[in-house]
Amino acid sequence: MTETLSGGCQCGRVRYEARVENFDAYWCHCRMCQKATGGIAAAFVEVPAANINWLSEPDWYESSPVAVRPFCSHCGTPLGFRWKDNSGGSDLTVGSFDDPSRFVPIAHAGAEAINEAWLDTRELPRMHTSTTQSVVERWEACGLEVPE
Repeated sequence: MTETLSGGCQCGRVRYEARVENFDAYWCHCRMCQKATGGIAAAFVEVPAANINWLSEPDWYESSPVAVRPFCSHCGTPLGFRWKDNSGGSDLTVGSFDDPSRFVPIAHAGAEAINEAWLDTRELPRMHTSTTQSVVERWEACGLEVPE
């Protein structure tokens, strides 16, 4: 069942709508994705390029001789990945969707660079942002509440 979902960057300058055919996602652990996102992996959803409607055009970074990555040059949000030859689908970052909770990881790509210590973190303590006093105080000093 195809469903149209929306997403975009943190500041809101770049927005998109994507016709998603399923909720399968994957982690890419390759060093390029680690560097491009600044994280231990990139969480992606593959979407046919024709199913992505950029409501406001992203900036594009040629991250290698074979790939380009959409992003927002204002806030720095990484938005995806695409092969330069346009073969295969385009990938959108899970976190850039307005509601990323529906996606489920089904695979690990770039497994040669997996940082195993970060895979199973269930036993680590969990702190909610809205109950972390130092964060709450900073938001309150701005006259605001902690965003969701």
